[in-house]
Amino acid sequence: MMAQSVTDKAGRVLELRRVGVLEQLRLYKALGPELSENQAYMGLARVAAAVAAVDGVPLPFPAHEAGIEAALERLGEDGVEAVGRALLAHEERNLAADAGN
Repeated sequence: MMAQSVTDKAGRVLELRRVGVLEQLRLYKALGPELSENQAYMGLARVAAAVAAVDGVPLPFPAHEAGIEAALERLGEDGVEAVGRALLAHEERNLAADAGN
């Protein structure tokens, strides 16, 4: 994902980071083998990992399960929804580009 920002329903500006291959590997390591295979948990962890800042206050890349939980608590439902929509839109654009549409 390219760096961008989204605004959630609460009016917070959520700055997004590009989560590359190395960051994905670190996320799998942070989650461990069991949680990395849990699709629902991994989906929320990807949302947490994609957020670089909330209203200009940095949100560090999660290094462990507690970091993921802290990020999700800070985002709340409004933030998770906004970031999830942005990630989905990005994936859809990439899919359309790959298909040549």
